[in-house]
Amino acid sequence: MNTKELLDILHLLPYPGLSRTLGDLKLISDVKVTEDNAKIELLTVSDDSYLTVKSAIEAVLCKEFTALNITKKGHVQKDTNYGNSASPNNRAPYAANVIAVTSGKGGVGKSTVSVNLAIALAQKGYKVGILDADVYGPNVPRLTNTDLEKIKWNDENKIIPSENYGIKIMSVALTTPTTDTPLVWRSSVAVSALIQFLEDVEWGELDFLVIDMPPGTGDIQLTMAQELPITAGVIVTTPQLVASDDVSRAIRMFQDIHVPMAGLVENMSYFVAPDTGIRYDIFGTGGGERLAARYNIPLLGQIPLNMDIREGSDNGEPPVVLGSDELKSYYREIVENMLKAVKFKV
Repeated sequence: MNTKELLDILHLLPYPGLSRTLGDLKLISDVKVTEDNAKIELLTVSDDSYLTVKSAIEAVLCKEFTALNITKKGHVQKDTNYGNSASPNNRAPYAANVIAVTSGKGGVGKSTVSVNLAIALAQKGYKVGILDADVYGPNVPRLTNTDLEKIKWNDENKIIPSENYGIKIMSVALTTPTTDTPLVWRSSVAVSALIQFLEDVEWGELDFLVIDMPPGTGDIQLTMAQELPITAGVIVTTPQLVASDDVSRAIRMFQDIHVPMAGLVENMSYFVAPDTGIRYDIFGTGGGERLAARYNIPLLGQIPLNMDIREGSDNGEPPVVLGSDELKSYYREIVENMLKAVKFKV
């Protein structure tokens, strides 16, 4: 087998678990055959991807050569002309409005709120997409019952977003070989992946692009504010004082980088015992109201700690779609208040 024949085989070799070949994904950097020895250099971003491709090549070609040397070349990222928060780029010109849903800490139900708000907007007749920007803990696919789907491309080499419940969905979780594959990425790689999801996904024309931000106030939040003209930010908190402390930092960050605030959602506000009807303020009371008053932003709504919300979310059955009328009303009221608080282009 000569170099050209090996290169042809590699270009046609499918990437495990995807409907694309190594040639389609441009993962072959260099190939050289000398007698019975073959050297293959791969162009991959992560070690996980390198090992996956290496194993696939070895399974096909290990008997063809006396020595098969497969190495990895670092993927050279193209130069990115980053904007700034005062004058951001617009990497999503297809979206009339961009809503960033964030919190200062994890575990407050931010992704659940993001998904249900996106669907509630779609139920009003708007064209809506949701981008799962929480690359290290992506939950949107599970919440939308798309967690078993894998990334696909169309004939224009654009990524096709998943769709369910009337919204388009993109998440890094749709690109991994298994649902428990960790993304051990530096922030620069994570940011590059999100920019690709903004630019290389076939979103179509959207009235709203909802971005489920990761917790905290780091690179991804700053980059999204630099690369998108965010129409409004929505903050999610619980009444607990520890959550309020962290959420305060998220609010200050949005204010400092000039992101307009639609308001604050207090999640897990209270628990009503189903057998007695007695209300219990498990995480305290008034945290959302105090934050809203302190930073002069609207309190968009309060969502109780409810077993049906938890079970529906775990099963990929959003409460705003398949829940009771009472559960639906919580999210629909928040959307109505949000639309009143900010002048959206709709």
